[in-house]
Formats: sequence, structure tokens, C-alpha cells
Amino acid sequence: MSHRPILVAGNWKMQLVAAEARHLAKEVAQAAADHSGTDVAIFPSFTLLHTARTALEGSSVALGAQACHPAENGAHTGEISTTMLRDAGCRVVLCGHSERRAAGVSDAEVGARVHAALHAGLRVILCVGETLSEREAEETESVLARQLAEGIAAVAESELESIELAYEPVWAIGTGKTATPDIAAAAHVFLRGQMVEKFGDAGRGPRILYGGSVKPGNAAELLAADEVRGVLVGGASLDGASFRGIIQAAAGGN
Repeated sequence: MSHRPILVAGNWKMQLVAAEARHLAKEVAQAAADHSGTDVAIFPSFTLLHTARTALEGSSVALGAQACHPAENGAHTGEISTTMLRDAGCRVVLCGHSERRAAGVSDAEVGARVHAALHAGLRVILCVGETLSEREAEETESVLARQLAEGIAAVAESELESIELAYEPVWAIGTGKTATPDIAAAAHVFLRGQMVEKFGDAGRGPRILYGGSVKPGNAAELLAADEVRGVLVGGASLDGASFRGIIQAAAGGN
């Protein structure tokens, strides 16, 4: 079992403008201060990073980015490099979120982004997860194994302190459907086994987060499941009271 505190991460996706982001970031900072035994991170869109960084000043909340490009610079119109993210105050970045994979980012490209982010000194949350059709075809484990293997292909054992995993069943994201604690536990236990197979005991270190319609009402039950050491929250992270409720539930599980 990971020795790290439970991590509550809020993915704001393509939502909010500056005034809303400032208000929400301050609410999150206060909630994190009230439950200091829990790690908290938020992932605003790129245009809101400066606003969120200012609002979080003096807070323990980690500022994160939703994606990155593997190149340090160059002719990549519309992309953001890991160096730029560091400069903007980011400490962590999501790699391989299902919505990026659905937009055409391949498993190998996710691995390149993980490598670039770690090389730049950022922490990484590597996202993996199956679609409904893959689950119905009983391909969940083969999909997770493939995505994980490509994602950590260039990760050294010494870098494991800077990486977390997030299991996000695609069929549960934004649908209101949530994996049962048993379904979440089975996937998390499988992922942990894959990590241990590759890295030995060091593979027990990274936290594995669950992501998919997490709410204040189901967070505690999910966090009690085997190998669930955090949550990656979408819609509920956009509401200060809801996100506080999830942080509260996580604090009870530390």
C-alpha cells in the first residue's frame, strides 16, 4: 500500500473564465487548509493557469495542467510544452486522459508526454481506462496493460516518486455511471500487479486514483476499495461545496 496521503484531483476541463476560476481556486485552497492531511490538486485550462496560481498563493494545493506536448519548443501551433507549464507554476500534469486519447493521442504519444513531463521536473498522473465496448468484450485487463506499458515505457524506477496512475473507465466519465467499488478495486489491483511486475516493491509506491462520476456521496465508498488511493474528479470539482465534500470524505480515509 502506498504511504502517500490520499490525493483529490479536480480536472476542470474546458470550463470557467477567470473570475469563476479565481473564486473556485480560493474555495479549494480553504478546503485543503481545513483538511491538511489530504493532498489536493486542480487542473484548470491553460488560459486560467495564471489566475489559479495567483489565487492559490500560500496554499498547499498543487497547480496542474490538463495536457502537455513532448517537445520542449518548436513549430507546434496550439500546443504547450512542459517547460512552459513549469514557468506557469504547474507542478503536475495529466497524461493520457481519455478525452485526449479520444482526440487521437496514441499510447506511444502518451508515453512520450510522460517522459517529457518527468524530465522537466513535473509530477505526472497517467490516465488509463477502457471503453464500454472494451469492457463488454472482456478486454479491460488487456487494454489497461497495453496503455500502462506504453505510458511507463521510459519511466525509470527512480522516477516513481513523481508518478501516479488514474483508472478512469471511459463509460463512467460524465455519464453519471460510476464503477462499483468492486469494479474499481479489481482494476486498481490489476494495475498495481502490473507495476510490481515491472518495478518490484517500488511499484507499490505510486498512488492509483479512481476517476469517473465521483461525487461527495460516493467518494468515501470508492476510497475504501482496495488500492484506491485518490480520486480524479470532473464535474463535481467545478462546484466548491461538492469538491469540499469529496476532500472531506478523503480526509476520513487517510
